[in-house]
Amino acid sequence: MSDSVAARVMITGQVQGVWYRGWTIDNAQRRGLRGWVRNRRDGAVEALFIGPASAVEAMIAACRTGPTAARVAAVERFPAEDDGASGFTQRPTA
Repeated sequence: MSDSVAARVMITGQVQGVWYRGWTIDNAQRRGLRGWVRNRRDGAVEALFIGPASAVEAMIAACRTGPTAARVAAVERFPAEDDGASGFTQRPTA
């Protein structure tokens, strides 16, 4: 895919125990993205989004709100490489 990009994001705030990972999986799959999401021991949620630039940007924008019970304080974006993920999955806590 020539227009495929990858972005890693760290979401902080009240984002664990509020169905944030499940919401991320549903939304990423609907957008046709590949990658993963996981909780972090520091209370954040981390995700890697891979796909068309417009879909990745839309997903990152959606992460600023998240599911209804979440209270997102910040979404920080980091450069990333396509790790070859197939589909969008949940990974173990890091």
